[in-house]
Amino acid sequence: MFLHCLKYDILKCWRNKMFLFWLVLFPVILGAFFKIVFSDIYEKEAVFHTVPVAIVKTEEDPVFDEVLEGVTSGDEPLFTVTECSEEKALSLLKEAEVSGIIYADNLSMTVSTNGIEQTIIKSFLEQYKVRTEVITEIAASHPEKLEAVIANLSADIQSNENIPLTEGNMDTYVQYFYNLIAMVAMFGSVTGLHIALDHQANFSAHGARNNCSPVNKFTSTLAALCGSCIAQSLCVILSVSYLAFILKVDFADRLPFVYLSGILGGCMGVAMGFFVGSISKLGENAKDGIVMAFSMLCCFLSGLMVGDIKPQLAVSAPWVNKINPAAVISDSFYCLNVYEDFSMYIEKIITILILTAVFTLGGFLLIRRRKYASL
Repeated sequence: MFLHCLKYDILKCWRNKMFLFWLVLFPVILGAFFKIVFSDIYEKEAVFHTVPVAIVKTEEDPVFDEVLEGVTSGDEPLFTVTECSEEKALSLLKEAEVSGIIYADNLSMTVSTNGIEQTIIKSFLEQYKVRTEVITEIAASHPEKLEAVIANLSADIQSNENIPLTEGNMDTYVQYFYNLIAMVAMFGSVTGLHIALDHQANFSAHGARNNCSPVNKFTSTLAALCGSCIAQSLCVILSVSYLAFILKVDFADRLPFVYLSGILGGCMGVAMGFFVGSISKLGENAKDGIVMAFSMLCCFLSGLMVGDIKPQLAVSAPWVNKINPAAVISDSFYCLNVYEDFSMYIEKIITILILTAVFTLGGFLLIRRRKYASL
């Protein structure tokens, strides 16, 4: 009987048009918008690219030329240089073909905007000036030490070195996709809510028939929960697969664990909706409103709408992120991406399992002995 109920509960979910829209179509649409908006921001703002500069000089300086050759060579040079007249350099700067102009004669610069590339040019000139002054001073006061000083200063030069902080995806905007999966998981609360309503005779004719059915109430409720969790898990798998293989979102090399986190998060969402739906003193509309409002609030506090709200909460109210179901789900993805070991990830998974167990047991305790005067 359990398998019979399970089969029809799964079919019931997939025949629900609202279920299909919010858990299948809506994540696809929102994920596509996120990809369009955020796809190039990280590459443009955070990833280093060789800086194009114009060099204006009237006199030859062998030392400067040698240093410049060092920072313009290699696989990832610091600069690409265009030597030209001042008039041509200003024209290139105006057309944004170079990020700045370096005047080699007096070691000054001209830029049209402020940004990372302009800061790199300024830093290069400042370091060159400091090193030149040091060498000049040593040559005048301690010429016997000049060779050693030049060797030390030269050994310290590294024009462009890639030092990754983690083997995972460093794109900060990937958190929006993490929170999108968390939102899909949280929307499972709607199906969990209707499981509880469909087993309460005072809300619908369907609930009355379920209470009159010879099938054990615990069996039918458990079958409905399992059916919703299976349907919810399929939605999460579709969402993660769409993000990973269609939109090419980088989940590092731990995609199976991303699926696991999403599936367990979806089961937690179903259990949360089941718990709210089992509270007898609230009407159906009130329960619907509470579930949707709470789910969206959790997603908002997790960073779905405002990306930096979760770090702010970590400073001002860290307990919010620890109990927010959506934040716990998205944090599990973050742990997979950033940390090499699984200790933090396991902690998040344990939190998800504990919340799921609390919501499920609470829901069963609320509906297990409910009786009706008439049906």
